[in-house]
Amino acid sequence: HGVVGLTKSAALEYGTKGIRVNSVGPGFIKTPLLTAVPKEALEPIAQLHALGRLGESKEVATLVTFLASDEASFITGNYYAVDGGYLAQ
Repeated sequence: HGVVGLTKSAALEYGTKGIRVNSVGPGFIKTPLLTAVPKEALEPIAQLHALGRLGESKEVATLVTFLASDEASFITGNYYAVDGGYLAQ
């Protein structure tokens, strides 16, 4: 996965400068774009996730907010899938 490699490389390159680099990979997230998609078309997509539903944008934003905070000051070089278990299958 190219994003994972780039994330790790950038973390190694910029860590000594105090820059942390992480990446977030959202799964299928409920956004305004999906309002045009009929619910019956979204249900099979939701079932592809281990949690059986689509994600909420707030769930992605919560992780991003944490990663940008001082509480995550020792976290760098990681990829976080926010996908309700989609990649676990």
